[in-house]
Amino acid sequence: MAYDGIAVACMVRELSEKLCGGRIDKITQPQWDEINITIRNNGKNHKLLVSASTSFARVHLTGEQKENPQKAPMFCMLLRKHLTGGKILRFYQPDFERVIAAEIECMNELGDLCTKSLFAEIMGKHSNIIITDKEDKILGSIKHVDFTVSAIRQVIPGMKYELPPSQGKLNPLKVTENELFSIIDESDKPLDKLLLDSFSGIGPLSSREIAYMATEGLVANDMLLLKEEKKHIAGKVAEFFAGIKEGRFSPVVLYKEGKMPWDFNAFDVFQYSGNHNITKGRFDSLSESLDEFYSQRDKAERIKQRTSDIMKLIGSNINRCQKKIALLEQQLMDCGKKEKYKLFGDLLTANLYKIEENSAFFEAENYYGNMEKIKIDLIPELTPPKNAQRYYNLFRKAKTTEEMSTKQIKIAKDELLYLESVQESLMRAETEDDIREIKEELVQQGYGRKGAAPKAKKEALSKPHKFVIDGFDVYVGKNNLQNDNLTLREARGSDLWFHVKNYPGSHTVLKTNGKEPSEDTLVKAAKIAAYFSKAKNSSNVPVDYTKVKNVKKPSGAKPGMVIYENYNTINVTPQEPPIR
Repeated sequence: MAYDGIAVACMVRELSEKLCGGRIDKITQPQWDEINITIRNNGKNHKLLVSASTSFARVHLTGEQKENPQKAPMFCMLLRKHLTGGKILRFYQPDFERVIAAEIECMNELGDLCTKSLFAEIMGKHSNIIITDKEDKILGSIKHVDFTVSAIRQVIPGMKYELPPSQGKLNPLKVTENELFSIIDESDKPLDKLLLDSFSGIGPLSSREIAYMATEGLVANDMLLLKEEKKHIAGKVAEFFAGIKEGRFSPVVLYKEGKMPWDFNAFDVFQYSGNHNITKGRFDSLSESLDEFYSQRDKAERIKQRTSDIMKLIGSNINRCQKKIALLEQQLMDCGKKEKYKLFGDLLTANLYKIEENSAFFEAENYYGNMEKIKIDLIPELTPPKNAQRYYNLFRKAKTTEEMSTKQIKIAKDELLYLESVQESLMRAETEDDIREIKEELVQQGYGRKGAAPKAKKEALSKPHKFVIDGFDVYVGKNNLQNDNLTLREARGSDLWFHVKNYPGSHTVLKTNGKEPSEDTLVKAAKIAAYFSKAKNSSNVPVDYTKVKNVKKPSGAKPGMVIYENYNTINVTPQEPPIR
């Protein structure tokens, strides 16, 4: 990610232009490590997002609406107490570091004007949001850092605020062209590595791009570069640094394979010009580019964090089922000897008068076959009748085990199929409601924490996915509870029901409203059903479809588990559906 000192400089300029002089109207904390500040300026409301996320720390204006907890966290209450109604005086960037500071004029408890500061430190796992008073005393932080966390720098209320320790690098906005030439001339490092190691606030992407623009095809790490060439490179780098100081920015987002945001930058990127897998989109402001970049990545990361425990629970139960099935199938194979046990019992019974006492074995003629000799092991301590009875007992035990193992294998395979369907639903979860419903489903089925208190009020199910193809509405369940509700309650008997064959997947319903869909429409609906299944990345996937009236739920079946009849099958390649 390219939220380096250059991006911070760009954001400080952008925030200064849009927010200075504005008043803080509202403060919320939708996530434990993120705050949203609504600022009214020039007759408009602006929402400032400040995140101290380990993976996606950032500051930018946003238009995204997030659900807030019913009870505001302590840090949010602290910010509301000190900053609500405050006037934004200025934004600044200390020493070109990855820190954005805001000075805010507000009222203290006595009604006197005072100045408070809010610091957003964008430093990976050390990211933080800190509020201080005019004497730089820390009033609070979203993450407390004591001696057990860091012996170098503590962030605790009451302590004096200090900037994160410097790495001893130069401020690129204060270096001269001659100094740049000396640094380049005395080093044997590649230019991008030299910039990264020598100057604060320059990230890997920025250093590579500066080197790409400055060298103009020259070999930057070639020891044979002439003085004039090094001076030319130093001049280009100095020109770039001057552009940062003057605010010449052109934000871009880089996309991989056409659609997935891969990286962003505060200035244009040309180093991937020959790479057809990487494209770029230009934006009017860095905030717009960050909203575009993080809207998918941040959501995916938070969903991953929220689902990790559930995924672990499901994974352990899937492993349990797989081991159980393997054990039962081995037992089933062992039960294949049961007919031999019965044969031995019959032959011993027919030859009791021939068997000598205390014999270790007996050779009998197999009158069920070709009268070939069969050696039957005996237990010398048992009488001949009891040896025969022993084989009958082994036969009955094997027969009972076979019957029970067959039943248990079916139960275990049904459970495995169910757990894989829940796992698939969880991998597609997009919102907190999706995760909540899957948690509730698992608790109902006995997979949650034992003794968990039931909810006082049952929350309504969220809505399934909805798509429109050729004028027909197509609904796709997000989880097993939704699948049951969609198929068994909301759909009409004449609607068409789709499900991928032999794979976990969502129930897909095409609302016919009395009309007859074309063959092409059926194929499109089948592609949607295949896309929302475990066979998403396969090709030539078989999808069954039938009328909803032919779909039944067996008594006692787990959520999402149904049987169906009178169906047809279409083989399709899964395809991402149209816009919802």
